[in-house]
Amino acid sequence: MAKVSLIGSGSWGCALAHLLACNGHDVIIWSFDESEAAMINQYHEHRDKLPGVVLQENVRATTSMKEACDGRDSLVMSTPSVFVRATARALAPFVPDGMIIVSVSKGIEEATLKTLSEQLKEEIPQAEIAALSGPSHAEEVGREIPTAVVVGAERKDTALYLQKMFMNGEFFRVYTSPDILGIELGGSLKNVIALAAGMADGLGCGDNTKAALITRGISEITRLGMKLGGQAETFAGLAGIGDLIVTCASNHSRNHNAGYLIGQGATYQEAMDQVKMVVEGVYSAKAARALAEREGVAMPIVETVNKILFEGMSAAEGVKALMMRDRRQENTQLHWNQ
Repeated sequence: MAKVSLIGSGSWGCALAHLLACNGHDVIIWSFDESEAAMINQYHEHRDKLPGVVLQENVRATTSMKEACDGRDSLVMSTPSVFVRATARALAPFVPDGMIIVSVSKGIEEATLKTLSEQLKEEIPQAEIAALSGPSHAEEVGREIPTAVVVGAERKDTALYLQKMFMNGEFFRVYTSPDILGIELGGSLKNVIALAAGMADGLGCGDNTKAALITRGISEITRLGMKLGGQAETFAGLAGIGDLIVTCASNHSRNHNAGYLIGQGATYQEAMDQVKMVVEGVYSAKAARALAEREGVAMPIVETVNKILFEGMSAAEGVKALMMRDRRQENTQLHWNQ
């Protein structure tokens, strides 16, 4: 049995708390909100963000970072990406040397263009940082629907330890990888493509359009990800194409749902207000565009999403702009014999 604390009490944090408790671990959920912590302790359920998922008795909530860290074996950082650095900075004094922190959120910091694990290393240098990602909606993990993800760590022993900690033979399968960077980039960049897929659905486009966005989207993600040091195999796996498919196609996806509303004419702020959750793709869009420009990588879908979100282009104009681009060869690595 491991002693694990979830730093963040949203739907994903609560779903993972349920999973870890099912696996027999002692689980604490940290929340910044006293009323939220009280609700979880009283009802063993987050009735606002993950209704219907009843947490086991060995799950408890606290607002004390010290309590969330004291005597724990590892932490799972499940706060929204925009709050990761500030939360990590506040957490740092309570984290002992060598503690494992698993980043399970998805995003890139706009100001620094750094991944979440890079931010965690800067703010909590005494910890060992890992990352978990893949096609894994909280609503389905909480309902114990079969799911597969990948966990990345610098040391193989750490990856194997986390694989054993999270793995549940009935509904949660975990693979291991040494490519933390690729895992995080795949999980972050796919949210921007999912916004585009939602916009297309909001406009009334069909399956052909969505398939094109997913396929060309993973091409963009892979180009940038490899330029930054990620591995092609990662983007062809669960944290890449797997996560992209589920986020572009599911009604559970807040990024898809926000994109849908934008496609119907809402601003990004109006869409986020209606979704009532943090829409990571809105925050990652500018960072993705800046990374692409810095690295000299063409990302037309990401570029178009930025224009729709922040520069007044309509979703319909965005689709037309993508369709009217100059003719291209699909893969420049393939060559004719004659």
